[in-house]
Amino acid sequence: MYLQKLSLVNFKNIEAQTFSFEKKINCFVGNNGVGKTNVLDAIYYLSFAKSYFNPIAGQNIRHHQDFFMVEGDYLVHERQEKIICSLKRGQKKVLKRNGKVYDRFSDHIGQFPLVIISPADRDLIIEGSETRRKFIDGVISQQDKKYLSSLIAYNKVLNQRNALLKFFAANRTFDELNLKVYNEQLVQYGEEIHLKRKEFLEKFTPIFNKKYQVISNDKEAVSLSYKSQLNTVEFSELLDNQLEKDRVLQYTSAGIHKDDLVFGIGEYPIKKFGSQGQQKSYLIALKLAQFEFIKKQSEITPILLLDDIFDKLDEHRVAQIVNLVNDDEFGQIFITDTHFERTENVVKLSNKPYQIFNL
Repeated sequence: MYLQKLSLVNFKNIEAQTFSFEKKINCFVGNNGVGKTNVLDAIYYLSFAKSYFNPIAGQNIRHHQDFFMVEGDYLVHERQEKIICSLKRGQKKVLKRNGKVYDRFSDHIGQFPLVIISPADRDLIIEGSETRRKFIDGVISQQDKKYLSSLIAYNKVLNQRNALLKFFAANRTFDELNLKVYNEQLVQYGEEIHLKRKEFLEKFTPIFNKKYQVISNDKEAVSLSYKSQLNTVEFSELLDNQLEKDRVLQYTSAGIHKDDLVFGIGEYPIKKFGSQGQQKSYLIALKLAQFEFIKKQSEITPILLLDDIFDKLDEHRVAQIVNLVNDDEFGQIFITDTHFERTENVVKLSNKPYQIFNL
């Protein structure tokens, strides 16, 4: 699979631009603020119908304009595919595949697999557990439709249960039977999600460890573990135990929506004890492992976006990453950087077809 052509209209700071791409390596070079990352985000939009950097869709429309449009032409297994995502102010976002409008964006997820590595990934280390859950859910959802459906259903039931708890508090009432209906649904979807996350981590962690060892040249030991209340207690028992607390707090305080990933270096949390270079290497290893996992599961080579990849890394780590990416297991790659010569020197080493767009 590769993206042959990208057309943008009023997307972020880009008025109108069309790019035709190489099958292997494409680089966007220029000063900060010229729109390099915005082009990568547009490619991300075509796979996920949303921005990687700004969840508020309307803010992706160029200033003083009424709409944006992102259009991509792909070649997938010798078959032409056209994806168009557009948004007009005050209206719903529209996603089309070969002229046909999607009823549900979730049906599109995983059709055009993609992995992005960006400085914004640092949020995975410094932010709360929700960011890390989104990562794990995003990886599994790209190749498991049933998981995505269960996740959507779980969140819907969770919101309904929380609304009911608020209703009980506001009206000084309590209906155990009504609550039990939501509990049963939460347990059904939650246990399914918990099991899938456990199975995923068992397969994913060895791939991640292997990638990190290559980047760090076997100098550091890292760890990745899955923290969940359901690891030790049945979900139904958890809900029973937390009932009084939930009634006071007016929301559901136990469940898979509290799960987390624990990132370690040596025996310590990488957030506190990892250097900037180690943290970046950890995140890149995480994303390259995501790439390999999705490729194995979907049997389609994902597109790889590398945004400002050389920032905060020494030359040795950059060289190791370039060696990894030069491997034939990778398909189409998009790179952004501020230094033309540095980018050209790196991509020349790959002996693969490339082109550089000077923005």
